Amino acid sequence: MDELRKIDLNVLLTLYALLTEKHVTRAALRLHRSQPAVSHTLAQLRVHFNDPLLIRKKGKMTLSARAQSLLPPLEASLHGLNNLVGSPVFDPTTAHRRFRVAMSDYAARIVLPPLLVYLRHNAPGFDLAISQASRELMLAQLDEGEVDLALGVFPDAAGAIQKESLFAERFICLADRRYLPASGSLTLNEWLDKPHVMLGMQPDAVDEIEKALIAQGLRRRICVALPHWSAAVTLLPGTDLVLTVASRSLTPERYDDALCQFEPPLPLPEFDYEQAWHSRKNADPAHQWLRNAVRLSCEGFPSEITQSTENH
Repeated sequence: MDELRKIDLNVLLTLYALLTEKHVTRAALRLHRSQPAVSHTLAQLRVHFNDPLLIRKKGKMTLSARAQSLLPPLEASLHGLNNLVGSPVFDPTTAHRRFRVAMSDYAARIVLPPLLVYLRHNAPGFDLAISQASRELMLAQLDEGEVDLALGVFPDAAGAIQKESLFAERFICLADRRYLPASGSLTLNEWLDKPHVMLGMQPDAVDEIEKALIAQGLRRRICVALPHWSAAVTLLPGTDLVLTVASRSLTPERYDDALCQFEPPLPLPEFDYEQAWHSRKNADPAHQWLRNAVRLSCEGFPSEITQSTENH
């Protein structure tokens, strides 16, 4: 306890804001303090820890190794103190929290709308800051405390990263029917010969489709690689491009009349769409409530894409 006498707890709140925001001005806005005051506290913290804490690299601020080691126990301690002095019962109807959630525009269109309806009715004081990143970066952001929750597919999640399945997904193919055989589908060789649209935050990403191809010693030509699920379908009409994509990314109102849906000509197993978080969030009642809200928002999803899209 002697060490606690050397530092004001308000300074620890400033330290937490600086380490999570990695930006003095954003930390000041979050704390409702002036930027010079936060800069002064940062200078004091650097002296106290004998470490720069925030380091400028390639035009942006990053955490020093010491700062990275401080963030997990600091976050856990502050949440513990908040629970100690706060209300003994968490009430979502009166709570005010801001959560940083990482998701692709797939989740932003599929999960976010029902989630926001649920939040606005049951937790109107909850605010969401949405960011987009690759699955690898999402896991790193969770580990470093940069985001509170991530939605996606996380087969490589390990260690302190926990995850929960929200629903099962499957792949389907889509193409302009004018560039398909009369059957409205493709054999494997015909599919491989077609130019493909690949969805991913990184153009060289190895997703479940690429893994299935690699396992069979096959390759496809990626004609267009892009991270925008919402734009991918609009690239197909009038071209010979083929899109192989998660089924729920396609809804009837998004179809051009020329488009035809068909099953992939190679085995592509179903996969779990998940929410992931760091174990240090386990004891946070607001975070627990948010995870439950995400799960409830997905419970009404059908196991497969609706039949109305299959016949379009």
